[in-house]
Amino acid sequence: MAKNRKIGIVGGGRFGLTLAEALAANGLDVTLVEKDWNVVQSLADSPIRAIQGDATNPGVLRDAGFEACDIAVVAIGSAMEASTLATINCKDLKIPRVVAKAASAVHGRILARIGADNVVYPDRDRAYRLAESILHRNPIDVFSIADGYSVAEVAVPPALAGKSLAEGNVRQAFGITVLSVRRVTGDASRPRETIIPTGSEVLRADDRLVVFGSDKALAPLAD
Repeated sequence: MAKNRKIGIVGGGRFGLTLAEALAANGLDVTLVEKDWNVVQSLADSPIRAIQGDATNPGVLRDAGFEACDIAVVAIGSAMEASTLATINCKDLKIPRVVAKAASAVHGRILARIGADNVVYPDRDRAYRLAESILHRNPIDVFSIADGYSVAEVAVPPALAGKSLAEGNVRQAFGITVLSVRRVTGDASRPRETIIPTGSEVLRADDRLVVFGSDKALAPLAD
């Protein structure tokens, strides 16, 4: 996906935020429209351009600059009416590609009928990808986003254990971006701690990495 592409996202729930953060972390121009002011405020210091507004109002998307977007993602699958109206509004703005999240098969058929170019079912797709991962030697937990890109949790490749992210030249060597490191704490009964890494972060063999990349780049990490 080209770095200069403009991506518009409607909805700042878990799916929408994960998508926005992952794409922005890789240098894409991301605009997020969300009704909840608290969510918008939480993104004040991030590279995401967050705007408070109701995407069922076509003027909100127009004012947010969605007409200039290459791709729009409607990530409010749980509210069928709002999702449908937001999808229609995106199509009316002549956005080249509109991706819509569906909460059910019926919802998906409606979105397809009104013109969504792609309909995604995150929960269903996640289950399919998990089934695939169980067949690999190295379990990989994948959250498919769109257009062949995913956020995944993977084990540290043996070649990186004991090296810093800079030493391992991770992005160039593996074609992925490390978003966070999940590390075992001293207390085995506690969940792993999450570390937002710098280039100097030294990886341990038992760490888990939350990474973003193309499905092609992620595939070898599951072998």
